Amino acid sequence: MHRRDFIRVLGGGAIFAATGCAPVGSDPRAAWDNPGAGETDPRRKALSWAILAPNPHNMQPWIVDLSAPDTITLHIDRSRLLPVTDPFNRQITIGCGAFLELLVQALAQQGRAAGIELFPKGEALPRLDDRPLFRVRITPATEAVRPDPLFAHVPARRTNREAYAETPLTAADVRALAGATGPETGAAIAATIDPARVAALRIQVYDGARIEAHTPAAHRESVERTFIGARAVAEHPWGISLDAPAMTAMNAVGLLTPEKMAIPGTVAFKESLKFLKTGADTARGFVWIITGGAGRRDQIAAGRAYVRGNLVAAGRGLAMHPWSQGLQEYATQKPLYDQLHRDLAPNGGRIQMLSRIGYPKSGIRPAPRRGLAAQLKDV
Repeated sequence: MHRRDFIRVLGGGAIFAATGCAPVGSDPRAAWDNPGAGETDPRRKALSWAILAPNPHNMQPWIVDLSAPDTITLHIDRSRLLPVTDPFNRQITIGCGAFLELLVQALAQQGRAAGIELFPKGEALPRLDDRPLFRVRITPATEAVRPDPLFAHVPARRTNREAYAETPLTAADVRALAGATGPETGAAIAATIDPARVAALRIQVYDGARIEAHTPAAHRESVERTFIGARAVAEHPWGISLDAPAMTAMNAVGLLTPEKMAIPGTVAFKESLKFLKTGADTARGFVWIITGGAGRRDQIAAGRAYVRGNLVAAGRGLAMHPWSQGLQEYATQKPLYDQLHRDLAPNGGRIQMLSRIGYPKSGIRPAPRRGLAAQLKDV
């Protein structure tokens, strides 16, 4: 197919095809609708919010054990890892940190404190195994526990991959984002709207995406976790979802398929890179998270800091989109990895995440979720 076919579909000429791909079964975004409603166990109520946490490729790799009273233990589903682009499970662990932060906030909303024990059976290195990442013991409800004001923004938190508006960010936005870390996170947030630095980072983040797209195993890993069209997303409420009406229509007429996205030189492959280039070029600022070390505890801290920054952004009407390909630990990214650390962490430390920010052009739906029941360990 040629570029004119994409234009024809996007212009509405084949949007009718989307009606033939209506989702079947449950709503893949139902978990965002009044989370925890009807739950009487405070743990399940809090977990209904925690599963809304951002996580790499939306893999939702969480297995929650509720077998011990007043206790929540998190394990990893090792069938939901990213062995090529995240070979040491660093990003997956960051996603678990985001899960933990929302869990703590959701418990605080119920007046319950969370006693956190990280890696109770030791840190799993260099890769995660069946040992738990954390154990949380909850206390009886008390008025002494203060809710976190950021929790109010959880329903509005999004990962917005669309092009951003031309509206500039302000120094107040930067200060708010940099101040988002809580006293217990152990990670620092840095942000910039400096024109020269933003221009350089636009190039660098796109380079990371381009490198990944031309690294066959890495690109294939992402494509295999991409679901296109309303029906496919409804059947797979995880992974990277492309189910806007235009995407559904293009998929229905065979213009946009995972198979075509995987092949360099196809229109689908080129248009995917064009979409990413537009996203990079419309970034109005960048946010990155630095930790002093590179261990599992640092990764958990980074995840907690990231979701707090994401909630601050949501509260200010900002869009946020993690763009960390250049921080990944596979060989073709190594030159960019080194350059980003020289530029953004000249005094040392590990850059755990890099995100573009800006004001959204329009609203965007939340990412699908598998639901709490799918992530509870069978007992």
